[in-house]
Amino acid sequence: MNVFVTGGAGYIGSVCAEELLNAGHQVTVYDNLTEGHRSAVDARAKFIFGKPEADGDILKAVKSSKPDAIMHFAASALVVESMANPKKYFHNNLVNALKLADAAVECGVKKFVFSSTCATYGPPDKIPMTEDLPQRPINPYGESKLMFEKVLEWYRRIYGLEFIAYRYFNAAGASEKFGEHHRVETHLIPNILMVALGRAKQCEIYGSNYPTPDGTCIRDFIHIIDLAQAHILGLAPGKAGFYNLGNGDGYSVRQVIATCEKITGKKIPTVEKPPRPGDPPKLVASAEKAIRDLGWKPKFPRLEDIVQTAWAWHKKNPNGYPD
Repeated sequence: MNVFVTGGAGYIGSVCAEELLNAGHQVTVYDNLTEGHRSAVDARAKFIFGKPEADGDILKAVKSSKPDAIMHFAASALVVESMANPKKYFHNNLVNALKLADAAVECGVKKFVFSSTCATYGPPDKIPMTEDLPQRPINPYGESKLMFEKVLEWYRRIYGLEFIAYRYFNAAGASEKFGEHHRVETHLIPNILMVALGRAKQCEIYGSNYPTPDGTCIRDFIHIIDLAQAHILGLAPGKAGFYNLGNGDGYSVRQVIATCEKITGKKIPTVEKPPRPGDPPKLVASAEKAIRDLGWKPKFPRLEDIVQTAWAWHKKNPNGYPD
C-alpha cells in the first residue's frame, strides 16, 4: 500500500513510517520540520517539505503521491502552550487537518488514519477509560483534536471517507533508529533521561498534591512501536471508528522516575513545581476494543521495557538528532 504520512519527521510519525516500510509499504513523508527532524525520516521514504499554510500545498503533495491511505500525525501537541496560544492549535490541528481531509476526498483516498489523543476526554468519569466516555476536553489541544474527529465522522457519512482514529495516551520508548527529540521537551521520560545523561541537573515534578497515592499525576505509557503496529492494523479495509491505545496500567510520576533510576543506574534529583493548567490527575486507557476488533497486542507492555529502549536510544544520541 502507498501511504502518505504527515508529521513523518516527528517522534511518532518517524517510527510509524519506519514500521510501514519494514512491512513492505511505500511511504511519502510530508513535514514542515517545525517540530520534526529531516534526519528522523527513514531513507527509504520519499520526503516532501510541507508548507501546509500555503494555498494548495497539501493538495498538491497528496495528488503527486497518489496514496492509497493517509496517516495524519502532524499536530501541535503541547497542552500548556495550547492554553496560552489557542490560535496556533486551532489553525494547525483543525484548519490544516481540514485541508488534508479535503485533499483525501478530492484525490479518492480510501483510508484515513488519524492520530488523536486521550485529551479529547478531559477528566474521565471512570478508570480505565473506554471509548464511550463523554468527551469534555479541558484545553484547546484536546478540543482541536475532538473537532477534527467530528469532521472525519461527517466526511465518512457524506463522502464515504473510511477513517480510524486512535486516542492514545503517553507515547514513549524508541526503535533502534528513531527516538524522542523535541525542540521543547515536555515529556516525562526523556526529561528524566536527560538528567541521567548529565544534560540536566534535575527533573521537575509538576504537582505533588493530586488525589493519587503519592500525590503525583498517574499516566498510561505506550511504546512507540506498539503505536505504530496499531496504525498499520488500522489500514485494513473495514477497520474504522475510534479506538483507545494504552497498556491499561497507570504509573505515577514518582514511579516513572524510580523506574528510570533502576534502568540507568543513576540517581535522579527532582524539584517540585506547581501543577500545570489543564493536567488531569489520572489518565489510564482501556484498549480492550482495539485488542478485540483489530487483533492488536502490545509487544512492550512493561514500563521497564519502554524505558530500556528509550535509554538505549538516548545513550546513542545524547544530543538528539543532528539537525
